[in-house]
Amino acid sequence: MDIREESVGGVQVVTASGRLDSGSAGALEAVLPARIQAHDKVVLDLAGMAYVSSAGLRVLLIGAKAARANGHKLVLAGLAPSVREVFDISGFTSIFAIEPDVASALAALG
Repeated sequence: MDIREESVGGVQVVTASGRLDSGSAGALEAVLPARIQAHDKVVLDLAGMAYVSSAGLRVLLIGAKAARANGHKLVLAGLAPSVREVFDISGFTSIFAIEPDVASALAALG
């Protein structure tokens, strides 16, 4: 998995691409909660994410809990249809704010 970061108008954008599974979840877990604690608005761009396993969902749930605990906002962007299906089946679409792309996520955060 590849993880990149940039700041766009005061919003931290974390881009993760590849596969989010038991072998790579630790890399995102090392980055995401810390960025959410440090920044009040975070967009997680998953447009390049081809696959998310239950281990990946766990890391995203940790991120959601960190955002709620700190009163911060986390918006997911660019879920591929296969990844969106995993979110739908697992009920994660009700946990996260999800936008079609980064531009929409940035607009949603104001």
